[in-house]
Formats: sequence, structure tokens, C-alpha cells
Amino acid sequence: MDKARETLSGCELFAGLSADALELLAGAAASRGVSTGATLFGEGSPRQACYVIVEGQAEIFRTRGGEPEPLAVFGPGDALGEGALLHESLHTATARALTDLTAVELGREAVRGRLATNGGAAVEVLSRVALFINRRLSYASSGPVGRDKAYGSGATRTERDMLGEREVPAEALFGVQTLRAVENFPISGVHLSHFPTLVRALAMVKQAAARANLQLGLLDPHVASAIDRASQEIVDGHHHGHFVVDAVQGGAGTSTNMNANEVIANRALELMGAARGEYTYCHPNNHVNLSQSTNDVYPSAIRIAAVFSLRALVTALDKLRAELAAKGEEFQDVVKMGRTQLQDAVPMTLGQEFTAFAVTTGEDIARLGETARLFLELNMGGTAIGTGINADPRYPQLVIEHLRRITGLDVVLAENLVEATPDTGAFVMFSGVLKRTAVKLSKMCNDLRLLSSGPRCGLAEINLPPVQPGSSIMPGKVNPVIPEVVNQVAFQVVGNDLTITMAAEAGQLQLNVMEPVIAFNLFQSLQMLTAAVSTLTSRCIRGITANAERCREMVDRSIGLVTAVVPVLGYEKASEIAQEALESGRSVREIILARGLLSADDLDELLSPGAMTRSRPLGRSDRRS
Repeated sequence: MDKARETLSGCELFAGLSADALELLAGAAASRGVSTGATLFGEGSPRQACYVIVEGQAEIFRTRGGEPEPLAVFGPGDALGEGALLHESLHTATARALTDLTAVELGREAVRGRLATNGGAAVEVLSRVALFINRRLSYASSGPVGRDKAYGSGATRTERDMLGEREVPAEALFGVQTLRAVENFPISGVHLSHFPTLVRALAMVKQAAARANLQLGLLDPHVASAIDRASQEIVDGHHHGHFVVDAVQGGAGTSTNMNANEVIANRALELMGAARGEYTYCHPNNHVNLSQSTNDVYPSAIRIAAVFSLRALVTALDKLRAELAAKGEEFQDVVKMGRTQLQDAVPMTLGQEFTAFAVTTGEDIARLGETARLFLELNMGGTAIGTGINADPRYPQLVIEHLRRITGLDVVLAENLVEATPDTGAFVMFSGVLKRTAVKLSKMCNDLRLLSSGPRCGLAEINLPPVQPGSSIMPGKVNPVIPEVVNQVAFQVVGNDLTITMAAEAGQLQLNVMEPVIAFNLFQSLQMLTAAVSTLTSRCIRGITANAERCREMVDRSIGLVTAVVPVLGYEKASEIAQEALESGRSVREIILARGLLSADDLDELLSPGAMTRSRPLGRSDRRS
């Protein structure tokens, strides 16, 4: 019990509780060991216990589109699942051990049973849990945080900058410059925390800078260590809710950089035992931003974040490609009419159609990967305009080496930092490939909508899985809502690409100040495309079925079938047959047999699926017109 009491008192959630309250909690505690990869709790399972990690690490993730979306990493002293102590509900995420770990388990029923014996302790514990959850939610949502949430407790601290003093929310990790940016840019309502890969990338850049500055002897080891640890916490998914600046902002990203500097500085101060805002010990500009400028930090972070974000899109696209290829195999014997210009063309198989979708998706994956390599060239160390002012000559290469280790990416230093600082060409090229991917996905979805049109009065060659009723007035109607939403996402990506193009063109002299809107549109495109592709795969492609009889019926009725006999009868004779079929309503097969142009066996051979849906050798003996 003594060990449990010591662990609980050192946990942020329960630190400062009275001896009676800690005694009650410790009495309900049990030790639990969890092996690497095992779960503490799963998404959708009942909340039954709160866990305080003693040793090891756990990852919290949520499943979206069949893929785990990492949220945060927790270590010794962190509490997970604290909501179980308040009420019965279902977990909205999964906690999985990243390493072998030991945790103190506080079972819901055991805790509540012991708290029932001491009303004062119960109020103390449950109030602490409620406040802890409220504080976490206030700074964990991707929706508007702003001053209303930040000032929720009413407590403030005084901070000052070149424009004067301001009262900053006491609970906020951000500072006065972030506060001014929140006031100045109420533009999109989409804050930096909406793009977690960008927030993580910013922290990685700051972590690399701190390590390089420490190596150069420019940072006190105690300060450098605190900045490093604070940055790692952000990389692990913590404190993202304090990144409250609107993603669309003036100032070429300075507000974003200062938001990161202030959050890291204030968290570093806490780790050093100082109070938030005591910048004498760790200053946002003098220490966290040492050897840096927004003009090298911000574009480098965007590039790193784009590479990380692309991984999720490529994973989603590869799953789509695999499902399309599987449908190609499944439908390989389903003969149907191919169409050009919405008119009957020549027969093919439904499998060939879906295999073509798979191949084109694979091409998109390859092109995205090729173009993303442009993002591995960074201008770190160039500072304001690429000349490297206020940075040690050794710093650029050192910070790149640290970034390479931190990110796991093969980042390199740009050959000419003056050229690289205002250059946004990589964003234009990558956005263009994103647009290409979106356009091709949209075309595929157009095809799916046409092929599934009906069910009685359209093509009806395939059936899309029904996912929701389609009309508030027409009973029984089911719409192709998943392809429709992918179409709309594609339209947004096309528009985003135009914005990125115009923003890149608007750069002037030694800097492009329009990078915030480039970042906003780039990450919106990546996020929306990833979600759309995952949804298309799981809620549409996987459940498609073929109407084989309907497909064959249309082949038999089609005038386009006559193309298969051209090598034997010649173009003019085939044209006569086609015209007669069109005017009389009789089938091509029926007319050929009635005219005695071919025997039934010869016709069967020419109109067989194998002959109609793939190439075969031709010779002069085939021409009998």
C-alpha cells in the first residue's frame, strides 16, 4: 500500500490530495503488469478502471478508417482512463503498451466503494478528477479554444512584450505573443492543433535546435534538457491544445513559431521547477528560438509534417489499391460492355475495369512518393533570409544531423539557403500531384456512380453497398453517398491547389509571406483525401457486387458487339449489320445467322468472352468479306 500511495501522490492527477483521500485510493489500488503490444483498455469497451503508469510507456490511439490514429504517448506518473472514476461509459480510444509496463490499477467499483465511507474524501477525489478532465479537454480539442476557454478559471499572469503588458490565462502554456495572435487572426476557426503532424514537426525542429545549440555550448545544459523534454512531450502528443493560433495568419508564420516557442518555454520552466512566465530561466526567444528564425523553422516544419502526413494517405491509397485489385480478380469472368463517350464500344470484363482502377491508384502512390522527396531539403540555419545571421556557422549542418535522427527522415541541408528560404516550388509540385490523385479518384467515383445507376432504370452493372436511406420523401431510395463525398473532397483539393499556386506566386524578394495559407490548404488536402480514401475503401469498394446477368444481357443486346466480327466480315459488312440491328431491334447474332454469313460455331468462337475481351493474332485467312 505504501508503494501505491507514493505512486499516486506523485501523479499529476492526485498530487496534493489529503492523506485521508490518498489512503482510500491506495486501499483500492492493485498492481498490473502489461506486456508490449497488449492493451490496457480498448475503444468501445466499458470504462472500468483508472491506471497510473509506474514504469514503461503506453500509447493512446483512435481508429479512423480502419487505421490507428496516434493521439498521445504516456509515461511514468501519467494517468489514463480517469473518466472511469466519474461515470460508466465507453472508452473513445485504445490504450496499448509501447513497452513492458507496470501500472497502478484503480478499479471503478473498488474506488467508489471506499470513497462511500468518507464523504469529504469522495468530494476531494471526484472534484480533482472532474477538474483534471475539464482542463485536459479545454486544451485538447481541435475546435476553437480562444480566450473563453483559456480564461475559464479566471486566474491570469502578467506577461509583457514590445507592445506592453497583457494578462495571460494562468493555465495556458502559451504566452503574450500567442495571445495577441489569437486576437488578431480570428480567420478560419481552424487552429494549429487541428494539424497534429505540424505541431509535432514544430516540436521536432525545436528539439533538434536545442541539441545543436547544446553541442555548440550556446545553451546551458539544464535549460537545453528542459527544452528537449518539453519538445518530446509535444512530439508524444501532449499539450497540443495550447497551440491556439489560427492556421491562416499574417506574418509569414511568426505567430505559429512564437506559439511553439512559448508553449515549449513554459513547459520547460515547469520541468525546471519554475513558474510559467518566469522567462529569466527559459525564454521563448533567447533560448527556445536560439539560432533560429520563423523563416527557417516554419517552412522546415511544414515540409517534415507533409512527409509524415503523406504516410497516412499512402497507407489508405495502398489499401484502396488492394481492394480494387481483389475486385478485379473477383469479377474477371463477368463480361460487360465497355463504353466510350457514353456510347457502346466493345466488350470487356468487369474485372479488367476494376484492375485498371487498381493500377492507376498504384501510379498515384508512386508519383506522390517521388514528389515528396523534394520536402527533404531544408533551409535550417538560414535564419531570416538565408544568410545565417545570428547562427553559428557550424549550426546548420549540426541541426540537420539532429533532425535526421529525431525524425527518422533523410533530410539534407539546402545547397543555397538564400535561394531555399523564399522558394515554395516544392509545395506547388506536391499539391499538383495531390490534385492529380484527387481528380483520378473523382473520375473513378463518377464511374462507380454510373455503373451502379438504377436499380431498375440505369446501367445497374454493379451494386454499391447500401449505407443509409437515400431520401426523406422517396421510400426505398439508396444513393451512392460514398462516391459522392469523395467527389466533393476532390473538388476541395482542386481549389486548395489553386490557392497554393497563387500563394507561391505571391512571394516577394527574400521571403514568401503567404506560407501559412499554403500550409493550411496543403494539410487540409492531405487530411481530407486520407479520410475520403479510407471511407471509399471500407464503406464502398469492399462491399461492391456484380450483376453478372445484367452485364451479359447488355452485351448480347449491344450493337457494339459487331466489332468482334470485323476481322472476319470486314468493316462495311459489319456496318450493314449494325445499321440493320439498330433499325430492326434484332440482335447482331440473330442477323448474322439469318444472313448465313457465319456458322453458329464460328460465331460462338468470335463472340466468346476470350475473343471479345483480349487481343489475339489475326491473319489474312480471317478476312472473308
